[in-house]
Amino acid sequence: MHDMQRKYYIIKIQYLGFRFHGWQKQPNVNTVQRMVDRTLAYVLGHKKFKTLAAGRTDAKVSVNETYIELFLDEGVLHKEEFLPVFNLNLPQDIRALCIDETDEKFNIIQHTKEKEYLYLFTYGEKIHPFAAPFMVAFPEQLNIALMQQAATQFIGTKNFKNYTYKPTPTTNTIGTITTCELIENKVYQANFFPEKSYLLRVIGEGFKRNQIRIMMARLMQLGSGVLSLEQFKKSLEVPEENLPITYIAPASGLILQSVKFLEE
Repeated sequence: MHDMQRKYYIIKIQYLGFRFHGWQKQPNVNTVQRMVDRTLAYVLGHKKFKTLAAGRTDAKVSVNETYIELFLDEGVLHKEEFLPVFNLNLPQDIRALCIDETDEKFNIIQHTKEKEYLYLFTYGEKIHPFAAPFMVAFPEQLNIALMQQAATQFIGTKNFKNYTYKPTPTTNTIGTITTCELIENKVYQANFFPEKSYLLRVIGEGFKRNQIRIMMARLMQLGSGVLSLEQFKKSLEVPEENLPITYIAPASGLILQSVKFLEE
C-alpha cells in the first residue's frame, strides 16, 4: 500500500557551490542536499521524503542547472504554490527553477543524461577576490593556442584511465566526449572579472571522478611547458602508459552548466 501513495517529482535547481562540501549529505559539514532536505522538511511539515540528484558535485563546484528527484511518501505538492515557498526558505545561494511530476519508472541516477561542464580560468596575475567562487587564476604564463589545439584531442570515445582519480581495477574508464573546446569566456561576466578570461567547455554522457579538473590540469601543464604535446597525446592514446596525476585543478573554477535527459 505504501508505494501506492508515493509521489515522484523532478525539481530543477541551481546553486553556487563555494561554501558547500558538494551535493551529498555528509556528517559534520554543510552540503547542498542537507540544506535542500532541511528546507523541504520545513515547507512540507514532515520528513517522509527523500531526495536524489542527477549527479554528485564536489565541494566548491557550482551548478547552473541540474535536477533532483523528490520521493514523497505523504501528501501531494501543489506545484504553483510549492515553488515560491520553497525558494523563499532556501538559502540565497540555492534556487529552484521549476518542478514537474514524474513516476516510479523514472530513475534519475540510471536515466541516460548528457552533461555540459564549464571550467573558467585566467592566468598570469592575481585577480579580484570576488571572482574566486567562479574562476581560477593560474599564476603561470600559458600558451592558450597550444591548449586550444590539445583540447580537441579529448573528443571521441577513449580510455580516460589517465584522467580518472584513483581508479580501481573494476573502474570503467572508457567514456565518450562529444564536445571539448577551449574558448574565451563570454558566458559569465562580472565587472570584477579580469579583462580576459577563458573557459574549457566539455559535453559528454558521463565523467569519471575529478575527470574535468584533471583534464584542465593537464591542459594547464601543457600550456605552461611542464608537459610536452607528445606526452599529452600519449596520455589519451596509450592508457597503459601511466601518466601520474601530479595536480588536480581547483574545484572552484568548475560549473555544471546543464544536464539533459536523453531518450533511452
